[in-house]
Amino acid sequence: MKQPKISFIVVNYATKGLLEKNITNLLNNWDNAEIILVDNDSPDGSADFVEEKFGKEKKLTLIKSKNNGLSAGFNQGIKKATGDYHIYLGTDAFPTHNALEKMLNHMESDPSIGLITPHLYTRDGKTDMDAHRGFPTPWTALSHYMYLDKLFPKSKLFNGYNMGYEDINTIHEIDACISHFMFVNPNVYKKIGVWDENFFLYGEDIDFCYRIKQAGFKVIYMGDTKVLHYKGAGISRNTSKDIENAMNGDFEYTSIRDKKVEKGKDGDIKIWMRLNITRESSKAMRLFYRKHFMGKYNIVLTYIVLLGIWGVEQLKIFKVLFNYYIFKK
Repeated sequence: MKQPKISFIVVNYATKGLLEKNITNLLNNWDNAEIILVDNDSPDGSADFVEEKFGKEKKLTLIKSKNNGLSAGFNQGIKKATGDYHIYLGTDAFPTHNALEKMLNHMESDPSIGLITPHLYTRDGKTDMDAHRGFPTPWTALSHYMYLDKLFPKSKLFNGYNMGYEDINTIHEIDACISHFMFVNPNVYKKIGVWDENFFLYGEDIDFCYRIKQAGFKVIYMGDTKVLHYKGAGISRNTSKDIENAMNGDFEYTSIRDKKVEKGKDGDIKIWMRLNITRESSKAMRLFYRKHFMGKYNIVLTYIVLLGIWGVEQLKIFKVLFNYYIFKK
């Protein structure tokens, strides 16, 4: 029996230090594969590096693009994809052949499955709970930001954010996962369309999962199938500071929504990135609420939710500035 073809769709922005490991891992772990790498105008020389290192690799297609966001990058990948199934993943995710085969078999066992995500774990062995999410309803979000989910981690009432009441090591349905690893049945596009490009950096995954479930498909978490995730490598988190050129490189500028910052001290770029990432996260929260929940809740609750998002954004900005100027982080 012929091995199904998998299209790996990877969007890269300034993670040159991970690209060789990522691409090589995919080539080594699935024979009938195509890798579509969309480079979003990386300022660290990522595209040139890929051309130099993998220019003769027939299974790899490099798309050089303006930085129109993660969703736009995924949509460019879809246009080139010819596989039976699509896998969206970050340059910081490293699946094994066994993991891919298990997810494929489970997908083919049930046509109602629209998306599968594995049990992502970080380099220190911890479970990445961002891959095991509930939808951010007002109550779920309130419970999360009031730390009620931390106080009652196994409560269905208080920990809907990470669905902590589910056994993390089993196979079960979830609401949503992160786009660092999504095994997708292309049949879902016929009902939901492609990625919403209004989501630039955050929220695209929650929106995609929400529409998949609204269309009647299942989103499955395979807790028995583990995949390594170098968490934070794509957005300059401290957890990735040891990775060369994983959003930590020494380059002239970085950009979000066509904005630029000139190179000064390395910290100038990093704090600029962190502030803009915080703002993009808040924009995504507002967009998701207005798109999917605005008509479900009354105007008073809507006002409270939007005010809450603004308040959380200001606290995060204060934390970034405080850590940088006081603790030099």
